[in-house]
Amino acid sequence: MAQSVPGGTEGFGVEEGAWEEWNPTEDSVRPVRGRHRVAKQRGGLARSSTVLGVGVIAAVGAGGIATAQDKPPVTISLPDSIVASLPDAGSLPGVGALISGDDSDEDENTSVDAPLTMAGVSAEQAQLGTTDAGEALRARILLQAEQQQDAADAQARVAAEKAAAATAAAEAKKQQDAETAKAAAEKKAAEEAAKAEAEAERLAKLAAGYSLPTSSYTLTSHYGQSGSMWSSGQHTGLDFAAPTGTPVKAVHGGTIKSAGWSGSYGYRIVLELEDGTEVWYCHLSSMSVTSGKVTNGETIGRVGATGNVTGPHLHLEVRTGGSTVDPLAWLRGKGLTV
Repeated sequence: MAQSVPGGTEGFGVEEGAWEEWNPTEDSVRPVRGRHRVAKQRGGLARSSTVLGVGVIAAVGAGGIATAQDKPPVTISLPDSIVASLPDAGSLPGVGALISGDDSDEDENTSVDAPLTMAGVSAEQAQLGTTDAGEALRARILLQAEQQQDAADAQARVAAEKAAAATAAAEAKKQQDAETAKAAAEKKAAEEAAKAEAEAERLAKLAAGYSLPTSSYTLTSHYGQSGSMWSSGQHTGLDFAAPTGTPVKAVHGGTIKSAGWSGSYGYRIVLELEDGTEVWYCHLSSMSVTSGKVTNGETIGRVGATGNVTGPHLHLEVRTGGSTVDPLAWLRGKGLTV
């Protein structure tokens, strides 16, 4: 026997009351809430097909796509075999709450309906009002790009800080090196100044014990000068040109080692100092002291032009260890100004 679906009063060309139409209206449906249960299969019809059919009807009613107010009711007839296979509407997910109205039984299987476009939207984004998946994806891409830019900026800042630190360290080292070099130069200059002052003091003390060999002189021939006038080919002393008879003095206290004629040297006096240095006075016109000890600055003879000469002068030689040295440098080394 055929079974009708409650909700309608008109049929498709059959007797009145044999088939009834189910018209979901705004008053007959309630929000989808409650437990989601999977109904057992009945008869030979696949459960998935049954659920799909009933789900479509429930979706149409819940969405308000078809309403009883806009269109006249239409009777939907189903064969007995199909009707027998339909599951209990209250056991269908999302449909049971429409019929039973039970909104108190909720557990971990309760689902919250959301628009399809909410796929991919996180709970945090949903809280902020984001409901569109495309917008959420765009926001995530922008956030990722911003994070990457922040990371690049941070890396650039670190590199800049390292470069600045390296530059500052190099500048500090350069400044430190300059200060060190300046301090070393000042120290060296101070040491040299102290050394020069000490040498000046030493020479001053020495000068008090030494004297120039003559006065009113002019230096003519210097030590080491070459010429045919000297038998060795080089001048071995220092010539003090002065008028004949100018006094000749002992440059330091010592002993007269010899005095007399000496060939090309003319009259010559050899004064030996305490350290063994010999001072030769040559071309003398006369000799005042010929032996014994003499003191510093004592007159021992007179300037002359005896021996191999071209004019009156004092030929002074200084010998240490049997070899001649530059008399000019030797006299200056004793603190004398020649």
